[in-house]
Amino acid sequence: MKALQLHSWNVSPAEAREIQLQLRGRMERQDRIPKVEHVAGADIAFELPGRGSWRTGEGRAIAGVIVYRFPEMQELERASSVQPLRFPYVPGLLSFREIPALLAAFESLRVSPDLIFCDGQGYAHPRRFGFACHLGVLLDVPSVGVAKSLLIGECKEPPRRAGGTAALVDANTGEQIGAAVRMASTVKPVYVSQGHRISLERAIQFTLAVNDGFRIPRPTREADHFVNQISRRRKALAAAAGG
Repeated sequence: MKALQLHSWNVSPAEAREIQLQLRGRMERQDRIPKVEHVAGADIAFELPGRGSWRTGEGRAIAGVIVYRFPEMQELERASSVQPLRFPYVPGLLSFREIPALLAAFESLRVSPDLIFCDGQGYAHPRRFGFACHLGVLLDVPSVGVAKSLLIGECKEPPRRAGGTAALVDANTGEQIGAAVRMASTVKPVYVSQGHRISLERAIQFTLAVNDGFRIPRPTREADHFVNQISRRRKALAAAAGG
């Protein structure tokens, strides 16, 4: 998969915020989804040189993508990439820290996904252009943000049953920006929002369709396990080499 070259990654936080506002005009919030035969989960882990360095641009990002046949959810392919970090940790600007490594992983895929699940925010973002929106626009692929915590917005507790939902609303404007979705009756909800080329309704439907009874949907949960396995393996190799 090739990403669109829409901006530089060598930018300041102020420039990054402006890029988000500019690219928001390319984001589509209506359904423009092909027949979904392949879905992917994407996640990131980090190698940081020391305590407190997570706030800086030091270290490396470990990106992982897993592609599945849908709806069977049979794994077809996984790809990874390790890249130097170029951007500090700034809430609301995580895509500038994480996406470059992910794009390298997506580029090495043989099977292109029709829908991407991201471990992070989509439209539920202060500038309405979170991680899932940014990745979806750059790859021009429908995308969904599935976050474990809120960045902005307020919502009631969804019903305590699998598939229960509650509207996530911007308290300042009253706009619905996402939904709290309970994946199983005994777990906390996740927060689903649109990324690109998909409606909120369909984003929720697809998130539930890849649900397998855990709090985190399978694509992003297994992508998380994948990047952490790579991280542990790299640490063990580094320790052995140092010994």
